[in-house]
Amino acid sequence: MKLVMVDRDGVLNEDRADYIKHPGELVMIPQAAEACARLNGAGIKVAVVSNQSAVGRGIISPEMLERIHHQLRVELASKGAKLDLLLTCTDPPWSASDRRKPGPGMLREALGHFRLAPHEAVMIGDQLSDLRAARAAGVTPLLVRTGKGAETQAKGLPQDILPVSVYVSLYGAVEALLAPR
Repeated sequence: MKLVMVDRDGVLNEDRADYIKHPGELVMIPQAAEACARLNGAGIKVAVVSNQSAVGRGIISPEMLERIHHQLRVELASKGAKLDLLLTCTDPPWSASDRRKPGPGMLREALGHFRLAPHEAVMIGDQLSDLRAARAAGVTPLLVRTGKGAETQAKGLPQDILPVSVYVSLYGAVEALLAPR
């Protein structure tokens, strides 16, 4: 494994039903930054692939999204972590391109950026759209129970995306990925 792609809201930081509208609303999930630092230390690339329809819906500006992502990078850096790539799709659901998850566009873009094959990467998310995007891109999907993950698991995972390993959090998923085989 050479690349771990992660969703943002619900995996790295707490999800909000009313969207994260400014940097002060970004609250990291416990140990998420440390999980990224562990991946960094192991020489594994970390890429965020995140739907951010708040921009497409006119709730926040592209500039505000950049400010929020600056704060995300500050939070990660405070624990010795960094992102190697940050991709977002700002399409609203009613005007979605192939980049908006469950479309595989952003995942394929990340694979291309690092010149990797799908079998060299995993996608960690908390929603069915993350898992479907992973399957469509040929990447191994992992579900975390943070964010909407517990609800996603409780509803039952469709046969077409199985098997999917489930972890308590990003930190738990990373621990499993880095465990000696």
